[in-house]
Amino acid sequence: MPQLQAKSLEMRTPQATKTAVLVIGGAEDKVHGREILRTFFGRSGASKAYITIIPSASREPAIIGGRYIRIFEEMGAEKVEILDIREREQCESPQVKASLEACSGVFLTGGDQLRLCGVLSDTPVMEIIRQRVRGGQLTLAGTSAGAAVMGHHMIAGGGSGETPNRSLVDMATGLGLIPEVIVDQHFHNRNRMGRLISAISAHPDRLGIGIDEDTCAVFERDGWLQVMGKGSVTIVDPTELTHTNEPHVGANEPLTVHNLRLHILSYGDRFHLYQRTVLPAVHRISS
Repeated sequence: MPQLQAKSLEMRTPQATKTAVLVIGGAEDKVHGREILRTFFGRSGASKAYITIIPSASREPAIIGGRYIRIFEEMGAEKVEILDIREREQCESPQVKASLEACSGVFLTGGDQLRLCGVLSDTPVMEIIRQRVRGGQLTLAGTSAGAAVMGHHMIAGGGSGETPNRSLVDMATGLGLIPEVIVDQHFHNRNRMGRLISAISAHPDRLGIGIDEDTCAVFERDGWLQVMGKGSVTIVDPTELTHTNEPHVGANEPLTVHNLRLHILSYGDRFHLYQRTVLPAVHRISS
């Protein structure tokens, strides 16, 4: 009976596709087990990986990019490079475009998501990344600011620890790599539930994804996301929302949001982006 049960669970468990999009809540472990970074390295080709680091969000791109170069070289990647893109004009460079056409993994570092979008949005660089991700040719990861840009609607800034209200969150246009979601990072660590709910009340056709530090939502090409890392991923699903006063109240007044669905996912849990279904981690019975 336990064997049948385990087999049934295994059949329900989505199988990992080769490439993925890794959305990281920031402050991922860079020293000890490095599980999230190792997963990105593995999904980018492991010892055959050609990894391109884009530190455009950072005010110190050479320093932060250099740290990731050392990490992925230590893991044994075949090639690691920084594309230090600071101006939009650099996105027209034949060398930059050639690198992005050839690499197997792209890593967007943390920093300022508005700076990152200002440099990359609507450029040949983004078009190459988007097309190769959609085609299953490229593994993409973004941490902190690099995670915030994943949706079409992006949280550009705001407060924390407050009752949801319109002034709590500043919205902008992201890079649209996973357009269905609005991502917030450093989530429980910085008490950002209120601002994610505020964002979703303004855009109830999207799905809220709050990701804790040293935690990652791995988006597979078949629509499943899976959680890894030390914290949790919070899903704010407004599919069945029945009422919000968001269009009718002042910026600092409390928001009313009825019938939100909330999921807290931890290591190994899965959520389907389109079916809006949850699949708990499979805990196998030890033999």
